[in-house]
Amino acid sequence: MSATHDTRIKRLKRLVALLPPTGTGKEYCLDGKRLLAVLGEDYGTGDEKARRRTLQLDLKDLVEEGRIEAVNPGGKPLRYRRAGADPEDATLLWQYTLQQIQDLVADAVPHRQLNRVWERLLAEDVGPRLDRGRLRIVPDTLRLQPVELSEKVLMAVITALANGQALEMCYRSAGKAPAPARLHPQALVQRGPIPYLLALKNHEEEPVRFYALHRMVSANALVDVRARQATGFNLDAAIAEGYIDFGKGDWIDLELRVRGYLTDLLTVCPLEPAQRWEDEPDGSDFGIRVWATLPSTGQLLRWLLGAGDNVEVVAPLDLRQTVAIQAAKVAGIYGALGECRGSSR
Repeated sequence: MSATHDTRIKRLKRLVALLPPTGTGKEYCLDGKRLLAVLGEDYGTGDEKARRRTLQLDLKDLVEEGRIEAVNPGGKPLRYRRAGADPEDATLLWQYTLQQIQDLVADAVPHRQLNRVWERLLAEDVGPRLDRGRLRIVPDTLRLQPVELSEKVLMAVITALANGQALEMCYRSAGKAPAPARLHPQALVQRGPIPYLLALKNHEEEPVRFYALHRMVSANALVDVRARQATGFNLDAAIAEGYIDFGKGDWIDLELRVRGYLTDLLTVCPLEPAQRWEDEPDGSDFGIRVWATLPSTGQLLRWLLGAGDNVEVVAPLDLRQTVAIQAAKVAGIYGALGECRGSSR
């Protein structure tokens, strides 16, 4: 057997192994463009047309041999899946899948980035994939229903951001009449149930402001106007510093006393990578004391208030006072309700 022939046999086996099994829905089957991107140098590094032509010949031969099938004959682009249960192909596919899972886990677990594992497993179209019937990400907070959006507004925002274009829009701020503005989109974030566009306004150089999409009365991407870029803006940095949750980038040294369900939770799921904790002394009303350095955000305050009497803020003092004031207001509401019910008897 010549080296060229042996190389082609191996290439065909890998091609078949990459395709989803027989019976897979059309939306999950692969086209030539995707196959060529995954197989890479298996089809050489030369002229793109020549590489595509070689792949098309391989696919044609595999279809004629009955090893694969086009799930949308006559469609553009053609999509393919395996046509039968070839034991050798199944072994290759299983080995390939195991290697992908191993690479995915090895990359994510040491950095505690499990969200990357779940996202890949839900979205992957080549290799290991779990559909929504077998994998779901469930938040540990109450989920509000998403806001209602204008389809035209959403399309305009995505178009402007994707193409680096300015956005002409009419915006309705709380308690004010709608007003026009020209925005220069920087990023789009979904915070809870509300999507926000981060953008520069008109001729301002800073700051990057938040614009809730549901408050946009109208929007239009300006094809001939390039969006200005904010100096030094970085979405990852903005998230890390708490800016996305309306923080000011202030970092605090947090000290807590913790008990109840939070004791076990914070020892296995720390607030941040460098978190420290130690057991409270005998006789204490709390289980552990925790130290962490975090950005001061609304999210942190909501989490502390939601923990109720299972957490006590020891430091910083201004955050302790804020939590105490909010807790007193809540106690006042329920105290007043109790008095009203008592007086009606």
